[in-house]
Amino acid sequence: QVQLVESGGGLVQARGSLRLSCAASGRTTSTYVMGWFRQAPGKEREFVAAISWRGGNTDYADSVKGRFTIPKDNDKNILYLQMNSLKPEDTAVYYCAAKRSYSRYRSSSEYDYWGQGTQVTVSS
Repeated sequence: QVQLVESGGGLVQARGSLRLSCAASGRTTSTYVMGWFRQAPGKEREFVAAISWRGGNTDYADSVKGRFTIPKDNDKNILYLQMNSLKPEDTAVYYCAAKRSYSRYRSSSEYDYWGQGTQVTVSS
């Protein structure tokens, strides 16, 4: 089992920045990919970004490319989501997730472990 705990959400003005953290514990050696997803009210959960936990390869949704980055600290088992140039449409609950394989990492149904989510609200 892997436990994930997100933190760092809050209210920020448009064009501002925010950094989310996801602390992983438990059998983290079984983790191949970690990702961030988000879900806005009335919408489906969508892929934001993912990183290969061992190699560091990253991938981003087009909607956040160039604005968000997904750094990690393997020694501390912490995943981050650095969000810059935030827009009101970035408002959502953000979830951290981990999976035990490399395949289909953009699909939320492929993830094995999830955090509880943290609210991000961007005001215009």
